[in-house]
Amino acid sequence: MSEQILMPIGNNSEKALNSLEKAREAHERYLIRQQNSDLQEAIEHYVDAVKLDPTLPESYYRLACLMWEQGQISLSTAIEQCKTACSLAPTNMNAHMYTGFFMKLAEDYQAAEKEFKSAIKMSKLKSARPRLILSQAILQKINAKDGNIGDYANFLYYFLSGSLMLAWDKPSIKMFYKNISDDLSVFKYNTLGKFLEKFKMLPAAENIYKKAVDEIDHGEIFFNRMGDIALKNKEFEIAVDSYKKVLDVNPLNRDVWAKLATVLQTYFPNSQDETIDCYEKLLEFDENKAPIYYELGHLYMSKDDRINSISAFKLATELDPENPFYNNSLAYAYSKAELFEDAINHYQKAIDINPDKEWTSIVCHALGALYAEVNGNIEAAVATYQAGLILDPNNYDLYLALGDIYMADYDLDKAIRSYCDAITLNPNDFRGYSKAGIALWEKDFLEEALVAYHKAVELNPENEYAHNNLGILYLDGLMDAEQALEYFEEAIELNPSYTLAYFNAARASEKMEFTNDAANYYQMAIDLNKITNDLDEADIRDRLHKLFEL
Repeated sequence: MSEQILMPIGNNSEKALNSLEKAREAHERYLIRQQNSDLQEAIEHYVDAVKLDPTLPESYYRLACLMWEQGQISLSTAIEQCKTACSLAPTNMNAHMYTGFFMKLAEDYQAAEKEFKSAIKMSKLKSARPRLILSQAILQKINAKDGNIGDYANFLYYFLSGSLMLAWDKPSIKMFYKNISDDLSVFKYNTLGKFLEKFKMLPAAENIYKKAVDEIDHGEIFFNRMGDIALKNKEFEIAVDSYKKVLDVNPLNRDVWAKLATVLQTYFPNSQDETIDCYEKLLEFDENKAPIYYELGHLYMSKDDRINSISAFKLATELDPENPFYNNSLAYAYSKAELFEDAINHYQKAIDINPDKEWTSIVCHALGALYAEVNGNIEAAVATYQAGLILDPNNYDLYLALGDIYMADYDLDKAIRSYCDAITLNPNDFRGYSKAGIALWEKDFLEEALVAYHKAVELNPENEYAHNNLGILYLDGLMDAEQALEYFEEAIELNPSYTLAYFNAARASEKMEFTNDAANYYQMAIDLNKITNDLDEADIRDRLHKLFEL
């Protein structure tokens, strides 16, 4: 079919057509002789034609084909040049066919099929080439993804109808059958490999794919399959290496960029920079960018890069302002950056949207903590925690947080009630007993406090704080220094850097008149306190000196 050319206007029109004709001749010589000099000459003449007359569509799509083959432009640039040709000549069959060809290479099969069908509609009886290339694209789609019955039917239809129409396009026969033979070889290896995968014969399938790479290349398809097998076998480094080989062949494979990003983020937490690069690459493909910015925000947060984390979450929220998860993450990023008012606003927005009562109650916990710890607004914190408990009455941590707020306000009755509610909800968590023990001790309910702390120690024998506090009850409540010392020494054994446990062990030893032991414990408390600053050093020294006064 002859090229449809928009007639150029202006003094350079004749020169442009002349350059275009020279480019065609050089291009034909290159196809026959495969000499680089012919290729360079064709490129130069196509470039001259574009400069002399930017309205010639043929210059764009043929130049795109040659420059892409040379590696001078990317697939996305080639697609844009072909789209320019289509906009200049909407009825140019070749412009649509080349556009579809590059979209096929980029694995945008849906868009490619649309372009090929446009070319078929324009060509009518002379549509052998677009039909056959479309059948090839469908076959590649089947090879790259799991095709359905409709895909196989469409392949057969366009392949058979295109073959019948080859009588009107004989120069394409030889080139097409060479390509279709290659695709059938891919189909053979791919089908066999998938069959083996289906029956869980993964090593055999991997060997088939390796053989395919050695014999017919097509690393994009087969390395992708090998990466998927490695992922199933939990061979994550091999999976990453395989996916990278796919991207070496086709940097525009969006699905593989997504796989690589997911594997790196999930199994290689120290590869944040590389994972970030993957997600930034995905931003070039996806129209729905909000989820990608959301993932980037978490990656920057893991690097403690607060500015970029806020920026990423903010972009996600701007694109999808009603997404509660984006608002919650942005609020958290703001709080880490100590931008508390902004954090409160976005936590409130997430709570207002309320996608799930259980999740929203957790956000209430975070917002209540900001009110209490940053703003010192006890009433707002209590109201927020209570709202969270209305949403999810089974939120154990909220009961503890509410109890902590009451303790900070020295409302011991309400604190005890909240801790007891937590214990009722989850009687096997030591934290409720430990916190209740403190409140009961402050309320002078010694026996109840002892019961609570014994239960805390029973549930979590490795908790040094429970041992220390239980020792305090025996020492200061029951005046049983001997029993108290056992608990203090257990706390020290669990945490040799526990300053307060050394101090209390010294007090218990002093009560039992173990002067040397008391002195050693006080000295250890002094030494550790220089690091922890938990206690008043002057008080410890006074106690140490009094041990040896007459």
